[in-house]
Amino acid sequence: MFDKILIANRGEIALRVIRACREMGIASVAVHSTADSDAMHVRMADESVCIGPNSSAESYLSIPALVAACEITGAQAIHPGYGFLSENATFVQVLEDHGITFIGPSAAHIRIMGDKITAKDTAMKLGIPVVPGSAGGVPDVESAKKTAAEIGYPVIIKATAGGGGRGMKVALDAEGLEIAFRTARAEAKAAFGNDEVYMEKYLQKPRHIEIQVFGDGKGRAVHLGERDCSLQRRHQKVFEEAPGPCITPEQRARIGKICADAMAELKYSGAGTIEFLYEDGEFYFIEMNTRLQVEHPVTEAIFGVDLVREQIRVAAGLPMEFEQDKLTIRGAAIEVRINAEKLPNFSPCPGKITQYHAPGGLGVRMDSALYDGYKIPPYYDSLIGKLIVFGRDRPEALARLSRALGELIVDGVDTTVPLFNALLAEPDIQAGDYSIHWLEKWLAKTYG
Repeated sequence: MFDKILIANRGEIALRVIRACREMGIASVAVHSTADSDAMHVRMADESVCIGPNSSAESYLSIPALVAACEITGAQAIHPGYGFLSENATFVQVLEDHGITFIGPSAAHIRIMGDKITAKDTAMKLGIPVVPGSAGGVPDVESAKKTAAEIGYPVIIKATAGGGGRGMKVALDAEGLEIAFRTARAEAKAAFGNDEVYMEKYLQKPRHIEIQVFGDGKGRAVHLGERDCSLQRRHQKVFEEAPGPCITPEQRARIGKICADAMAELKYSGAGTIEFLYEDGEFYFIEMNTRLQVEHPVTEAIFGVDLVREQIRVAAGLPMEFEQDKLTIRGAAIEVRINAEKLPNFSPCPGKITQYHAPGGLGVRMDSALYDGYKIPPYYDSLIGKLIVFGRDRPEALARLSRALGELIVDGVDTTVPLFNALLAEPDIQAGDYSIHWLEKWLAKTYG
């Protein structure tokens, strides 16, 4: 087992890893930019190292600075959290070259799943169902028209190197295809430096269902059910729950086994999430995230497991403790992402926290790095906390979420708490009847 782990991240996820380290008797090292010198993860870690100025590019994304921090502190491994360098194959290779363990999958697996086309091809070879679409990149408009005619309209054009909704355009018919194709390529080039795009069938009212997988890197893997992440704004998740309210035990067992078997064949190591669009009882592969997800706590709640602890154990070469026949769902869990944003435009709202009180009680977990007097810097993501609730069933989890939101106090900045209070009053949310388009339509109707 490792003696010391460096956490290459900030905020609540850095705290999450620090807590796991402390419970395992492992020393933790926090890294921080100059803007985060008074951040909670810096205060909570056993050691801290300043790795650069405010800019992420010069601090949290600086591979030389992170390697140097490991060498200075003697950290034997790095946990990347999510975001930043968590899915950067070059980073993993550099760490390996320096004898530092990356707590996550191999560089090869990150590369495979980091390219959308390669990931889809790999999924197909592994028996994972995929959305009908182009065999690879679509080089020009004429090729796009031919592919669209084969798979049928509407279609969606996506950037090969895409993410976060950038480089994605929908064409409802042949007339709109040309402008959608050119716009998607231009956005992809601007955002990722790569204008290659591919095309898929556009589903009308799909849900976003993701399967949590975990592998030991030696040919053994399990699944930990699904999460429904359909409530999204601009392709960004805001509300996640497990188990999915529309998924039957039979569907869960079927798609879960497909995913676990695929990861076993790949000899995948650590935590990963295979994301699907789900419609009319069918699952269609979107992508795989080769890291811990923001919403991992809902899976932890319903299975009673610690995913970060298991990540660390497997990375250290210990046997995976998860056994498929012992992973049993109990109850229901929901997570809402609390952002420092001003409604209705969701504009970032950095500033000083004048008062903070976290909700508590049975079945309530608040993952946050806030404290009274903390100044939220304007340089990073606006996520300031995750409120997770657990209940014996979905109605109890919803009631507990409503109660917990009422207890949460965050003064000094605007937050997205009012959004969740409003959503909980909606019959569709209470019934679990929503698709990936529901929230955008609701926002347009509610705020105009």
